Amino acid sequence: MASNTYPVGFYFMVCLKGENAAFQEVSGISKELGIEEVVSGGENRFKYRLPTTSSSQNLVLKRALVPEGSGLVDWCVSSMDGGLGVTIQTNDISVSLLDANGDMLVMWTFHKAYPIKYSVSDLKSQENALVIESVELAYTYFEITDNGTNTSNLFD
Repeated sequence: MASNTYPVGFYFMVCLKGENAAFQEVSGISKELGIEEVVSGGENRFKYRLPTTSSSQNLVLKRALVPEGSGLVDWCVSSMDGGLGVTIQTNDISVSLLDANGDMLVMWTFHKAYPIKYSVSDLKSQENALVIESVELAYTYFEITDNGTNTSNLFD
């Protein structure tokens, strides 16, 4: 029987390098299948729409700036400032959506992720707001695991 309660988007956990990390926002969990339109010779009423490769957005993590040492920031610096002569260290990152009891409902695991952008929100003397740091990550693929521990690649 289906549950009458639906998950809320504000109760989630991010696990990076085996450690839980607090983030204000996670975005970019999506996958899209590209198409190619092919015109049929002699048939001008329609085009064939054929599937091509799939693509995904970058994963974006946002949180309040952590002024003291941060493993996430250190990873960003070593990956982006090392140049192409230094091997980029990839990590698996998981994002878990939790229920009211703190139990996992759905987990997305992003494999071989690495930072491609680090940014800090604008500093404005007129506003009383937290300084937010954002990290954008590229990854190879992601898997979805539900609370029944069924794991599959997206669209299997």
